[in-house]
Amino acid sequence: MARVAGNGGFPSRGVWRRPALRWVDVLVGAALVALLYGLLELAPGLNAPFLPDQAPATVSTDPANLPYYAVRSLLRMFAALIASVLFTFVYATAAARMRRTEKVLLPVLDILQSVPVLGFLSVTVTAFIALFPGSTLGLECASIFAIFTAMAWNMTFAFHASLTTQPRELDEAARVMRLTKWQRFWRLDVPSGMIPLVWNGMMSFGGAWFFLAASESISVLNHHYALPGMGSYAATAIADGNLRQVGIAIAVMVLMVIGVNVLFWRPMTAWSERFRVEESESADRPRSVVLDLLRRSSVPARLGRPLRPVGVALDHGTRVFGLAEHPLARPASRERTGDVFFAGAVAVVVVYGAWRAFDYVHSTVGLGEFGHALGLGAATFSRVVVLLIAATVVWVPIGVWIGMDPKVTRFAQPVVQVLASFPANFIFPFATVVFLAIGLSLNLGAVLLMALGAQWYILFNVIAGASAIPSDLREAMRGFQVRGWLRWRSFILPAVFPYYVTGGITAAGGAWNASIVAEVVDYGSHHLKATGLGAYIAEATGTGDFPKILVGVTVMSVYVVALNRLLWRPLYRLAETRYAL
Repeated sequence: MARVAGNGGFPSRGVWRRPALRWVDVLVGAALVALLYGLLELAPGLNAPFLPDQAPATVSTDPANLPYYAVRSLLRMFAALIASVLFTFVYATAAARMRRTEKVLLPVLDILQSVPVLGFLSVTVTAFIALFPGSTLGLECASIFAIFTAMAWNMTFAFHASLTTQPRELDEAARVMRLTKWQRFWRLDVPSGMIPLVWNGMMSFGGAWFFLAASESISVLNHHYALPGMGSYAATAIADGNLRQVGIAIAVMVLMVIGVNVLFWRPMTAWSERFRVEESESADRPRSVVLDLLRRSSVPARLGRPLRPVGVALDHGTRVFGLAEHPLARPASRERTGDVFFAGAVAVVVVYGAWRAFDYVHSTVGLGEFGHALGLGAATFSRVVVLLIAATVVWVPIGVWIGMDPKVTRFAQPVVQVLASFPANFIFPFATVVFLAIGLSLNLGAVLLMALGAQWYILFNVIAGASAIPSDLREAMRGFQVRGWLRWRSFILPAVFPYYVTGGITAAGGAWNASIVAEVVDYGSHHLKATGLGAYIAEATGTGDFPKILVGVTVMSVYVVALNRLLWRPLYRLAETRYAL
């Protein structure tokens, strides 16, 4: 054994010396202190006095307030992101690991993603205000919940897909090592789904910007509430018809999106590469200056050291829940009996809820309202179909090109993130001016407006799928000199197909949601309205017409669930059984 130093074998003086405080530690520590200070400064505004009858309906459009508005909006966005991640872990795991509950949870998830943000707001605003009487915290929670509903479903679908398409050898390794359910979740399930979860989290975060104005400038039940934020600032500027202030809001939003991408999402995508499952390492992986600084700093390790005993305690404490071993065979008779009782219980709940809802509609606006809403839904459905076909043709090849070339990914990801994250309804006033100038009806223009908020789900999922293709498979294709259409048909399209299906499901749901704000556009004295279900729900929500809100949300849910059942679910099963890597 080699000696460390010195004639007597004792360690050198440098070994005993404590490492000096480095500049990178100072930088990371200062950033953490600044973050904590900013949160403490914002805390009083989150719990300010609030009276519903005297709450302001607009915010000041003085540009000097924009930094404060930007920070408030970012705080809501990240609070909703944290809630979405927690929901994703619980809901997707339950749907993937419990066979009977999957038959309920996935259809419920289809319905939840089809319910528009305004549909949730019409119910939750009053409840949250009552939960925190006299405090702005209730309205803040309602706003965060609305943003959560724009984020959570896409992330849940993506994580569920990763759980159901796990490589069989990893599942067998978890059984052999006798991991507990807790250990399997954190050491296998989360790492194997980290890449699609990060990419879809980035996409969901970007999609939530689209509904920021509706979440901060709330118009429900004939009441108007405005919270300080970029969404409410833009909504006030649009209502005033001030294009200059709208342009300032757009510039600030671009800076915010780029900042969030550089400081958060770019480090997350680079960090998630450590969870890629492949035998040969890619020569050119995504890089992040921020992540490199964090890795060079000792501050994260020092902050995480006190949490290690907590992790050990959880590993030991969760053993009482058993090992992560799913029975390989179950008695057929017991399976059938349990299925019958479970299906009966679910049927009773569904029938009772449907009967109460139909009775409520029948006693108010009449059941004939469903026929009217179904006709409007057909118009919106046609726009959704056109959008999905166009987005598939345009974005699948572009997404493959970006995802399979790390150099292109580094250049294109920030650009795509800005385009996807930018709230397209901020430019609706400019679109209104163009539509009026060229005489384009909103019945056609709504397709373009909906595409600005929904097409990116397909692009991001295809990028995630292409970037997740193992390097050894890529090298094998190059080694066999497989090129052209044969390469696309036998290698690329099967590899990205599971991700495309996930993106297609969420893009369809996002398009239905986007119709709420795309089929009714207001700018100053101009009011454009398209024939469709989105306009129907938007008007019913603004006037507080609960029966029509219920009818509109129910019909939209029927359309979305029917599309998922007839098209997307068969494709989803095909992706699980035939095209999983």
